[in-house]
Amino acid sequence: MPAITIDDQTIDVPDGSTVLDAANQLGIEIPTLCFLKGYLPSTSCQVCLVRDRANGKLVPSCATKIVDGMQIDSETAEVHAARRTALELLLSDHVGDCLAPCFFACPAHMDIPLMLRQLGGHDLHHAIETIKRDIAIPAVLGRICTKPCEKGCRRSSADDPVSVCELKRYAADQDLASEQAYAPECAADSGKRVAIIGAGPTGLSAAYYLRQRGHACRLIEATKQLGGRLRSEIDEETMPGEILDAEIAQIVRLDVEVETETPVDSREAFETLVESYDVVLIAAGMDAVKLADEWSVESSRRGIDITRETYQTKRGNVFAAGSAVRGKCLFVRSAADGKEVAGCIDQFLSGETVTAPAKPFASRLGRVATDEMKQFLAGAASVPVQILTKKEEYSSDQVADQSDRCLSCGCVAHGDCRLENYSARYGADPNRFGTRQGKYEVVGRGGKVLFEPGKCIKCELCIQIASESKSALGLSFVGRGFDVRVSVPFDGSYDEGMGDLAARCIAACPTGALYFDRKTE
Repeated sequence: MPAITIDDQTIDVPDGSTVLDAANQLGIEIPTLCFLKGYLPSTSCQVCLVRDRANGKLVPSCATKIVDGMQIDSETAEVHAARRTALELLLSDHVGDCLAPCFFACPAHMDIPLMLRQLGGHDLHHAIETIKRDIAIPAVLGRICTKPCEKGCRRSSADDPVSVCELKRYAADQDLASEQAYAPECAADSGKRVAIIGAGPTGLSAAYYLRQRGHACRLIEATKQLGGRLRSEIDEETMPGEILDAEIAQIVRLDVEVETETPVDSREAFETLVESYDVVLIAAGMDAVKLADEWSVESSRRGIDITRETYQTKRGNVFAAGSAVRGKCLFVRSAADGKEVAGCIDQFLSGETVTAPAKPFASRLGRVATDEMKQFLAGAASVPVQILTKKEEYSSDQVADQSDRCLSCGCVAHGDCRLENYSARYGADPNRFGTRQGKYEVVGRGGKVLFEPGKCIKCELCIQIASESKSALGLSFVGRGFDVRVSVPFDGSYDEGMGDLAARCIAACPTGALYFDRKTE
């Protein structure tokens, strides 16, 4: 049996084994896009490159057979740089959004397309779960938000944006009215305690997400009721008090301690909190600036001074967020700050280095041409937008219809796409080699399987898998040069091309170029 050394680890392997086989046995993960065990390697993606120490050459590990005594480098800066370049070359020709434009427009970065898919399928349970992953008070924000997500909706350039806020409000209202309202799972008690000064949108949101991480929270509010400026700045008709009360109750129900009519307006009271709790979060809105000197925290006319990325003041265990640092800001921005500062506080309490909230990797389509917009519209419902009055409600069918207006800009494979995940891991820059040249296109409308040629990396896996079917037409490459693409013989559909092996082809696709049309599932 030949022996191979990879990153100074040696192993004996059977004859005919590849470098990738040996790496897998050693527990060394080498990225692959065009390789699938059991099928012939095409070596087209070049992201599995390793370095042969004998000659210094970079070789594809999936197709390089082992020679006895071979010495290989996998986890070095040189190899990683080569893999990163291979990924960036693939991204330069990638036509698609990892995440929809509305994700970036929403300060809370909610997965709006996922929520809309769930509502379109009458799946309220998972829709509210998706919403509350990023927004703690959706029934409230669904009524008062200024809708930045809708301003970022790609459909707004064609006709009208999807009514995201009203649909979010519907899901939240239905949840509040249900016998078993959604309650997130909370981690075991961490033994850490957080005092939150101010129970407005920032403080409430912070408590909601900190409790899920197992930290004890105490909301300390100067007035008689929790809610902060949600009570003082919004009229009853726009945002009924019972809705605010119900959403606050859902947060408090997570075993959040509450102390009302307790202004923290003196140095002694503040210092007692700092000494008694592991962390103090200042979420007292613009009033916090007036008390900055009493609390021995630095401030400007706008708000408490913090490290923007981490929400930390110069007093290590004192954090601040929302209007306390920004001045008066959007309610959704205040709520988003509450979620983000909770993550930073969790890092601090866990003994980790406090860092900025992670930004997801994203390949972005950018501005779309008129013919590309037609491609998007072809996959969405054509019903007109339905704007409701404050007191009206959608029916469940109207919710589905309005949700199906979504253009599904984000990739259906987001989170499972290997190109996306490896690009994030290796720090690939999707814009390194310039803007995209290809056009957005979806082939297969009317069938079960859809294909986006602009996402295909010509890995050949679907072609090899489809060839195993006895009843399908199969798939093949057609065209030459930059115009080559996967197609079906005799102008058949992709359903006919893959037949009973469609699910296997889709599962093997490394970039989400192939997928089932959700409307036919």
